[in-house]
Amino acid sequence: MLTVSPLRFALLLVFLSACDMRTADKKMTPDAKAISVSAPDSIYETRTIHSPDGIGKFYMGREIAHVMGHQAADWLERPERESEEVPSAAIAQLDLKATDAVADIGVGTGYYALRIGKRVSKGKVYGVDIQPEMLELLKTNAAKQSFTNIVPVLGSITAPNLPDESIDLALMVDAYHEFSHPREMMIAVAKSLKRGGRLALIEFRGEDDSVPIKELHKMTEVQAKKEMSAAGLAWKETKPLRWQHLMIFQKP
Repeated sequence: MLTVSPLRFALLLVFLSACDMRTADKKMTPDAKAISVSAPDSIYETRTIHSPDGIGKFYMGREIAHVMGHQAADWLERPERESEEVPSAAIAQLDLKATDAVADIGVGTGYYALRIGKRVSKGKVYGVDIQPEMLELLKTNAAKQSFTNIVPVLGSITAPNLPDESIDLALMVDAYHEFSHPREMMIAVAKSLKRGGRLALIEFRGEDDSVPIKELHKMTEVQAKKEMSAAGLAWKETKPLRWQHLMIFQKP
């Protein structure tokens, strides 16, 4: 029989305890990217270490940005917006028809919606937002110009609250990256599109470091294609703008 002296036995216990502690440390200290409290089968991941510009929730590897509240609405109407972003060029490339039904999702003050409203004179523009305060600003701005084809719609964080197959074009301008439930929202948006209907996604170029916008408020074309594909929308083309890209997707 093997015998062990009391001293050697005590040293052996200390060694084994140290090994157990090191193993436990490895299990409890994963790298920052892997720190998550989400369920294994969840489409979202919540990380404890994240950007101060984001909500700590990740979708397909992208952190979701904080929402710009109605308190910053003046920024949407800033005089230099045309020279910086050239919205007129973006709208001209949407290939709108006078009878189109357009949904401006994340409509804000209606900067795009009102300009599109002039082009779809026989159609409708549904201005969708989850902030009632933004919709009030939209109503005020539309009334000032006597629009009759602008329809405010209160959406939710998971749906635009539009009828199925009712929209020819869904437009999102620098808004999608802030959606807290992008998968659910985009599936709902896809349902609201008519067959062959299009999604126009405008986002600041995440590939371009010279674009003076915070990182989480940009998107790369590769990321956008991946996320829209998950909602069943097929990429058709990308049109360059000054700081942004205009990405066109289509419902089969």
